[in-house]
Amino acid sequence: MNEINWSEAEKTVADEALQKAYDREIKTLMDEVRQKAVEITDIDAIWRLHDFLSAKRHEIEGKYDGRYSVLIFVLAQLLKEKWLTLEELQGLETDKRAKIAALARM
Repeated sequence: MNEINWSEAEKTVADEALQKAYDREIKTLMDEVRQKAVEITDIDAIWRLHDFLSAKRHEIEGKYDGRYSVLIFVLAQLLKEKWLTLEELQGLETDKRAKIAALARM
């Protein structure tokens, strides 16, 4: 894929969208952890929670890559997973939004 150029305004929109998605996913994760913690009844449940958190940390840290060279793909994945909406990407060029939407449908 050709290098994608981002204007300063688009960088701001993309960075804010990335942060919104991250905040949403982290809030959901925190709610899920609270629920799982309430259900802990033995040491095995603690280790399962630990394993769950380790996997989620790896997944989330890998997903939220803010480098502009891969941001189209990151935003498309977040759109696909419903952490973002296309409306929240208003301010990006039409062709970028179209690429993100197309990739999210794949």
